[in-house]
Amino acid sequence: MTGAPASAAGSSSSAKGAAGASGTPGGTKPVRKLGAAAVDQASLWNVANLLTMLRLVLVPGFVALLLADGGYDPVWRAWAWAAFAVAMITDIFDGHIARTYNLVTDFGKIADPIADKAIMGAALICLSYLGDLPWWVTGVILGRELGITLLRFVVIRYGVIPASRGGKMKTLAQGTAVGMYVLALTGPLATLRFWVMAVAVVLTVVTGLDYVRQAIVLRRQGIAARQASAEEAER
Repeated sequence: MTGAPASAAGSSSSAKGAAGASGTPGGTKPVRKLGAAAVDQASLWNVANLLTMLRLVLVPGFVALLLADGGYDPVWRAWAWAAFAVAMITDIFDGHIARTYNLVTDFGKIADPIADKAIMGAALICLSYLGDLPWWVTGVILGRELGITLLRFVVIRYGVIPASRGGKMKTLAQGTAVGMYVLALTGPLATLRFWVMAVAVVLTVVTGLDYVRQAIVLRRQGIAARQASAEEAER
């Protein structure tokens, strides 16, 4: 006879049972589901998101340091500048890390721009409150940032407006200018910071207008593409 011995058959059945229990074919679905869930939960606490969270936490601390002792103590202003500098540095690295190491999450997409605008908005409002920066400068910068953010959401159905080189220069100029205003500078450095802020305001307005132009073009292209698709479908 060609049949396998009973002992061999028994050991084969035991092996299959053990294989199913250990996560090989026959018992893999629950393991995969649990593993994916664990990865999704752990991804929230990746390095990029932690840097974004740090930037959010720094906002109230920065405000407290900047306004401490009436807001004019050079030592407290220096500490406030340090907090602002850390926030700006983390802003540079968290996005780069997320893209490089595939750590992009829904939380990061939402929290990162909020953290950016929170620290910059807090700095501008506090500086205007202290009388160091004209309110119209704060209004122009914050108005532009909020307006472009809303514009991105309006045209997102047609496509995404990419970050431009001018936008990156604007961010750098704004961060440098605001950082210089946070410090209690005097003499030539105080004059220099005025011109750096002037450059930042010009870049803010110019890049804002460019984003509006891109949004109009993107919307027109999207509408044209939809109309072309509808006409093609009717044929």
